Amino acid sequence: MARLQSDRFPLKAPLIAGLGVAAALIAGVAALTWLAGGPAPTVSASADINGQPAAVLASAEIAGEPGDGPVPFSDAQTEEVSLPGVRDTADALSTQESARASGPAEPVAPPAPLEGFYENGPGGPLPIINASGVRPDQAYAMDFDGAADVPTVSVIVGGLGLSESLTTRAIEALPAEVTLSFAPYADDLQTWINRARADGHEVLLELPMEPFDYPNNDPGPHTLLVDASATENSRRLTWLLSRTAGYVGVANYLGARLGAAEGPLTEIFTALEDRGLSIFHDGAGRRAILSQAGRQADARMTIADRVVDSDPTPRAIDGRLLELEALALQNGSALGSGFAYPATVDTVAAWADGLEGRGYQLAPASFVMGIRNPVEADSQASSQGDHGDETDHADPHGDTH
Repeated sequence: MARLQSDRFPLKAPLIAGLGVAAALIAGVAALTWLAGGPAPTVSASADINGQPAAVLASAEIAGEPGDGPVPFSDAQTEEVSLPGVRDTADALSTQESARASGPAEPVAPPAPLEGFYENGPGGPLPIINASGVRPDQAYAMDFDGAADVPTVSVIVGGLGLSESLTTRAIEALPAEVTLSFAPYADDLQTWINRARADGHEVLLELPMEPFDYPNNDPGPHTLLVDASATENSRRLTWLLSRTAGYVGVANYLGARLGAAEGPLTEIFTALEDRGLSIFHDGAGRRAILSQAGRQADARMTIADRVVDSDPTPRAIDGRLLELEALALQNGSALGSGFAYPATVDTVAAWADGLEGRGYQLAPASFVMGIRNPVEADSQASSQGDHGDETDHADPHGDTH
């Protein structure tokens, strides 16, 4: 009979043994819990902290040697913790805060107009030569400590003031040595010019001049025209020049037809010279007539050697800029002009970044004008913005105007 019962319940003994082991483990856990001072706190993202003992809320159990006990949190950090990228970000933010705390940088040039260099005009201040004989193109020229024996390149970027985004981009992205030229019809023109000057840029005012396909291509209501009377062109010129102040001179906007008409052009150049303004022309028209009109007016006038973005692609602009370098090496100076296309601004900025390393200097347009057309010695000596090296240079291009 005993054998029969054993055969019917073959797992009875192992089962009893397993239950015994489980009971022993439970008793061990209970004993450990009791020795630790009470039930362990529940670890859960949704655990109720309100029911936890104060000691649990005020401290944290940190594994360590027996007897260490709870380690309270402290503001004191004995070891610096470093995470990738965290310190760099903190330092950058700290630098930005310091920059904001120190305030904006001091402007390079004061707001225009300067006292003594203007008279009242139909639209605002008209530039004049002051009582001491100092010209506006000297007073508003940016200081530039250039070397006499280094090939010099100047670049004028125009068409500014009509687009806020393009104008801001040109002022901020281009080096201060790049001269900026503003359209006379821009809103808040004086604000734009003061901002450009405060950032170190020299500025020009653009004069709309008659192109060959006028009036289909109309530069605006105050365009200087070949067939207009001298009185009408003078009226238009006075309005244009009184739109703003602070410019060292003027640049043409279009004007191929006017650039081929020596008589009207000479009258306009004479009026500009009488006000002490330099003339920078991009060469639209006939260069020989432009030069002749400049000589007849005894004007400070020079013609750009290259329009850098006649093909407004980065590759073509780069090629034109390299041509300016070659001309500067050959003749001592080179002048380029362009429009504020995004490609022009970006390409000129990148090119200028390595210019000094290639043995050239980038200079404001007034510096190249001083090389090609020095101011007379008595006026030069009294100038507020003169460059002492300029009188030692002859015009390497033969453009004596």
